[in-house]
Amino acid sequence: QELTERFSFLTTQKEDLEKSLEDLAKAIQRINRTTRERFSKAFVEINAKFAEVFPRLFQGGRAELRLMDEENLLESGVGIFVQLPGKKPLPLGSLSGGEKALTAISLIFSIFLVKPSPFCLLDEVDAPLDDANVDRFNALVREMSRRYQYLLITHNKRTMELADVLYGITMEKHGISRTVSVKLNN
Repeated sequence: QELTERFSFLTTQKEDLEKSLEDLAKAIQRINRTTRERFSKAFVEINAKFAEVFPRLFQGGRAELRLMDEENLLESGVGIFVQLPGKKPLPLGSLSGGEKALTAISLIFSIFLVKPSPFCLLDEVDAPLDDANVDRFNALVREMSRRYQYLLITHNKRTMELADVLYGITMEKHGISRTVSVKLNN
């Protein structure tokens, strides 16, 4: 009788484990389906914004995001394909530092337009840009700052002119930093 009870107990345990595994597999399928749907929707929206923002920063041209493996959305890489104004399509690696920076800025702004957050922090993204590109970058930041808050870390005086408030960090003595703030009237 003890053996029968033990067998019954183990059989019940096995059935519970099999049921749990089945439930877990269904939950994973549900999560993966939801994740694929959300990713697909966001990808399409971000790609559309990228196609709008890129030509504004480059004064023309085209850009798009492509899934490297459309059959496997959750594991696929994303490729960035660009065509600069008056040029044939180029791989990202062939672009100059400033062109790569503007492309990355276009993508960041595109993501931000689709999935905004309370603020956007950009750390010296304007550093590799020439004056003309800084001006286009600043125009876009100025426009978007009407709806979103931006924190920009920069050494570029042209970009600093955008600010409502400037914070500077100085080192008066070795190892001792001091923060200086200036409120600007725009």
